[in-house]
Amino acid sequence: MTLLSEYMNKYIESEPDKHCCWFNNSWLSRKQFGELADQCTEILRASGFSQGQRLAVLMPNSPMTLAIILATWRLGGVFCPLNEKTGEISLLKTLDLLKPFAVILSESVKPELESALINSGRVCSRFGNDKLTGGESFTGKTESADDFDKTLAVIFSTSGTTGDPKAVPLTHENILDNINACLEHVPDLTPNDSLINVLPNFHAFGFTIGCILPFVLGATQVLLTSFMPPSNVIKAVIETKLTVLLLVPTMLGFAASMVERMGIKISGIKLVIAGGDRYNTKLDNRITKAFGVPLIEGYGITECSPVLAVNPAPSVRKLGTVGPALPRFELQLRSESSNEILPIPGEGVLWTRGPSVASCYYHAPEVTRERFIDGWFNTGDYVSIDSDGYIKILDRVTDIIIVGGFNVYPQEVEAILDEHPGVNQAVVVGMPNDMSGEVPKAFIIKNPESSVSERELIQFCKERLSHYKVPRSVEFVESLPISATGKILRRVLRQKEREKK
Repeated sequence: MTLLSEYMNKYIESEPDKHCCWFNNSWLSRKQFGELADQCTEILRASGFSQGQRLAVLMPNSPMTLAIILATWRLGGVFCPLNEKTGEISLLKTLDLLKPFAVILSESVKPELESALINSGRVCSRFGNDKLTGGESFTGKTESADDFDKTLAVIFSTSGTTGDPKAVPLTHENILDNINACLEHVPDLTPNDSLINVLPNFHAFGFTIGCILPFVLGATQVLLTSFMPPSNVIKAVIETKLTVLLLVPTMLGFAASMVERMGIKISGIKLVIAGGDRYNTKLDNRITKAFGVPLIEGYGITECSPVLAVNPAPSVRKLGTVGPALPRFELQLRSESSNEILPIPGEGVLWTRGPSVASCYYHAPEVTRERFIDGWFNTGDYVSIDSDGYIKILDRVTDIIIVGGFNVYPQEVEAILDEHPGVNQAVVVGMPNDMSGEVPKAFIIKNPESSVSERELIQFCKERLSHYKVPRSVEFVESLPISATGKILRRVLRQKEREKK
């Protein structure tokens, strides 16, 4: 088995004086990055980190994050990127599932969160974004190693459809196959390219394509800790002569608006690739005008490492589709009710298998059995596939709401709302939104004699959830539509809401 660390080591050694990454207005050479990775490797080794252990990391995109990834893999460990904004309760549940050796924090993580992690029994250490500051040494929990799978490279964590944490373990083979499939499928990507790395590293698209693909390809990357404000992104694009822009559709809309507002023309971009959410085709002319080339849309899911399909090039794209599947992905369309295999071309629930696809969920056999069957994975998306193999996403069979490229699980939000004493029952669904793709809306049945207001419930959620998970509106109802089996019909709620517009 080839490890991703081998590609990263070769990248450093082959041409040490060439640029590796741009960060904070300056370039870091491959040699300089290698020295940073060497220091991280020695810190982890001295701390007792070894094969099979998991390292949880709450850091923005930065040279240090890349160095920690490489150090983790050199020692046979598993990198576990986490989102500090997911909330303290959710983070603690996720850490209970992962049982990491230690938690690495950026300098910007709030002291209150660090205290909560330490009080829960976690070993924590703070690292700078581009240099070591002297306080990084620590001794982790060596008993946390297990024999789950020594080939694991990364574990991505989500809140899961029930509100409990769910984790997707991906091997080195999974990610490497996905990167190679992307390079075969999109031939315009070359070692001379410079790719933006601004999608957060806990986002599978950002991790695989933004962080790791440049090392395998031999290209450079432009690192930004955050997309906001968009003006900084545009300035970085111009200063670094970026050639490949990787963003979710919401970010692209903001970026195009910023270019228009600045009254400038961007030159040198050869590929604009969107994924992580539905692309509003109304944006297409603005994107082309702002960046000089048409956008190519793709589709991925974390369990597929993550890219499953993408339009190969602007010249052969089909607007409104996510393109054909990458090499080595096998596809099936199945009925939603019986899993009966349906003909292609046609419509149905998309199932897939191949070397990029994960084999299970981490330490979750029951959830695994629901989605992984006889080597096939149920994506949970209802799609159409045409005679040329181009895929169009029609709807989500699951009720996941995607806000600006980030997953929001209705059950998680509902569980928070149910905690309010004025709420008898809560249902959350996604509503279309021009800016973020979708936003959560809550339908509430009040407890008898309750006087709770919309404003009060939204504030209640703001105090307990990440901002993108908070319902933008609340509607109080007397009853909810249910099926004959007592299941709430979320689709009916969505349809009635859309009919009002």
